[in-house]
Amino acid sequence: MNIKPMRSPGPQITAQSTMQTIKIQADTLELEGFLTVPTSATGLVVFVHGSGSSRFSQRNQYVAELFNRAGLATLLFDLLTPEENAIDVMTREYRFDIELLAQRTIATVDWITDQQSLEKLSIGLFGASTGAAAALMTAKARANEIECVVSRGGRPDLAVSALPEVIAPTLLIVGSRDTDVLHLNQLAKHAMKCECKLITIEGATHLFEELGTLKSAAVAAREWFLKYLEE
Repeated sequence: MNIKPMRSPGPQITAQSTMQTIKIQADTLELEGFLTVPTSATGLVVFVHGSGSSRFSQRNQYVAELFNRAGLATLLFDLLTPEENAIDVMTREYRFDIELLAQRTIATVDWITDQQSLEKLSIGLFGASTGAAAALMTAKARANEIECVVSRGGRPDLAVSALPEVIAPTLLIVGSRDTDVLHLNQLAKHAMKCECKLITIEGATHLFEELGTLKSAAVAAREWFLKYLEE
């Protein structure tokens, strides 16, 4: 399925939200995040950032706000500590450590399920780039907690061994001009046995920087989360 980028804002559902900074214990480390919960939210989307990104990313915050306005709670958290991120900027050694990223995503899901204030929220994972592989590995490891997954410009091939065992409905979003990653996502779709849909955003490259393409990807992700987190 090919989706053309949006150039003008469509109708949005608005919801009052509360945002707080939280700390998640992952082994001996603390991961910091922004948790936003709209009034009457029924689903929580956990952002599993890709390489070189963080909870401070304006692009991630833009997408999170789009979800919040539709009544979805969001958690933007940092997979790496500031020290690890500084090293990764130079060496790229952490962004491809999928086992490490998955362990921290799993710890984050476990933290959510321990919070009484969040226990009624269904959980979805929103992965980007290498973070998508960590999200899929988490969906396999916490199959009873994860209701659905969305990958945007993701590298599901880096979680190839987990793909056949993921049971959560999965949406793969790729830019039409991101040809190498598109091919990898096509192969991943064939490897998955769960409900899986691949859509392309027309004219988009890997980072969805072209006019309207990020919003198109975000709207497609939003509709997937609304479908599976509010059932």
